[in-house]
Amino acid sequence: MVDVWPALLGLCSGMALFLYSVKITSGSLQTIAGDKLKNVLAKLTGNRILGVAVGAGITALIQSSTATSVMAVGFVNAGLMDLHQALWIIMGANIGTNITAQLIAFDVGAAAPIIALLGTFFCLLVKDKKLKSIGEAVAGLGFIFVAMSLMKDSMAPLSEMDVVKDIFASINNPFVGIIVGIIFVIIIQSSAAGVGVLQAMAMSASGAQLITLEQAMFIIFGLNIGTCVTAVFASIGGSRNATRAGMLHLMFNVIGTAIFTVAYYLLPVAEWVRMLSPNDVARQFANMHLVFNLASTVILLPFGGLIVKLVKFIVPDKGGDKDGVQYLKYLKPNMISSDNQLGTEVLITALCNEVSRMLVMAGTNVQMSIETVLDNNEKKQQTINETEEYVDYLNKEISYYISHAMVFNMSEKDAVTMSALFKITGNIERMGDHATNISGYANLLESKGLKLSEKAQAEVSQMVETTKNAYNILLGSKPGSVHIRMAQMEQKIDDMTDDYREHQLERLKSGVCSGDACVIYSEMLTDFERLGDHMLNIAEAAAESSRITFSIPAETPAEEKGRSKRKVAEAKA
Repeated sequence: MVDVWPALLGLCSGMALFLYSVKITSGSLQTIAGDKLKNVLAKLTGNRILGVAVGAGITALIQSSTATSVMAVGFVNAGLMDLHQALWIIMGANIGTNITAQLIAFDVGAAAPIIALLGTFFCLLVKDKKLKSIGEAVAGLGFIFVAMSLMKDSMAPLSEMDVVKDIFASINNPFVGIIVGIIFVIIIQSSAAGVGVLQAMAMSASGAQLITLEQAMFIIFGLNIGTCVTAVFASIGGSRNATRAGMLHLMFNVIGTAIFTVAYYLLPVAEWVRMLSPNDVARQFANMHLVFNLASTVILLPFGGLIVKLVKFIVPDKGGDKDGVQYLKYLKPNMISSDNQLGTEVLITALCNEVSRMLVMAGTNVQMSIETVLDNNEKKQQTINETEEYVDYLNKEISYYISHAMVFNMSEKDAVTMSALFKITGNIERMGDHATNISGYANLLESKGLKLSEKAQAEVSQMVETTKNAYNILLGSKPGSVHIRMAQMEQKIDDMTDDYREHQLERLKSGVCSGDACVIYSEMLTDFERLGDHMLNIAEAAAESSRITFSIPAETPAEEKGRSKRKVAEAKA
């Protein structure tokens, strides 16, 4: 008679140690990899083959496809990569995650405690953070093998029970196997750990045939689908493209599972995999996991564009911003959390993209406000006020993220960039304030029944054109040249202001314009001059760091890019 409770307690203990060891190993490897590896992931993904290779390599190093997928979602949300690049990374991550299962198939037996002990001593004796992480990774790997041995020994008596045999015999339907795999991995949060548990079951009762390769293969497919849940959750609250990036991982594994399910009924897939290691059931499970991910990638790689289109169809554009809805498009709370997996590079890119949004809104508002002096109407005034509120909201939120990020340890280069971004957001907010001031002068002229002279109106038109050119310099110049070009433009604005003040005095003396209108126009010139000062301040701050650029990512929907332009067109209508 089998003593059930000790066996179950041993199984639970082994599984707990296994899951904790996988987490420790993965976390230590990510610490060893550092932010530089994340930067590589963000930059070397233009080519699909290279993207898959980078995703596989990094996942093999950090031993967590979930972490790699979450990073890809964060990169897309920050505008650091597009959906196609994210798909290549996700495909590679599915391949790289097989290393754990392949290692587990080596039943090291008595050597496992020695590996764990060596890693633990190394971790305790060294003080360097990275060396300590290496010790933790080695210890974690050793404890993975210890946990496997513990689970295998605990499962051996359980596998003899008729009720256990009946439960696993009932998993003879592909759909049931897939559901079991999905539920299991949602609970344990690791597909690699799920395959490890299956391998422990195989090693404990290979003679009893507790679970066959045919049963295990569909559970493995379910594990791959279920592991996408974390990436999908990570995309919630981000941009539409971030949501799509999370869906890409899910769709890739769902389509791969559909292909293999059909292949199972048409081809002897299980027999082919079994032939690779006829006498090693644990290795067969690891090989099935590898074949599924490798074959799915090879089959679907040429159809990456179609998968992206399918995901865009499932997660369509919202059709533009809704009036009154203010939100952050690229920044997410997890970017400033203590367990941030994305790195400072991603946060800085997201900040630059949000600042670019803010600059687009403030710059367009400035142009529109000057235009209201020539052609004022209620709809324009409403648009200016709404946009100013949005600019204030972005200033508050971006400043919040910068201030919270500054408390973390970062390089001097990162600190300089953060400080520069903080200065830039403050100056953009002041640009918005001057836009509100100028639109207020238009209302004052209208309420007093005043009108500027034709020459003054021509000067106002020139101000519109000049601010537009200055704004384009900020958006279109490289970090190295923006300061010089903006300094020249700021000097031009100062010269124009001086000239226009002299012209104003001449018109006042000749009686061409009234005294009240001249006072209002003089105030407007003051705001015009200060706008130039703030734009120069922005350019100077950007020049402090070569990493700050003002451009909206290519993957941004046209609705976002055209938001301010649409509001201008609507106001003019």
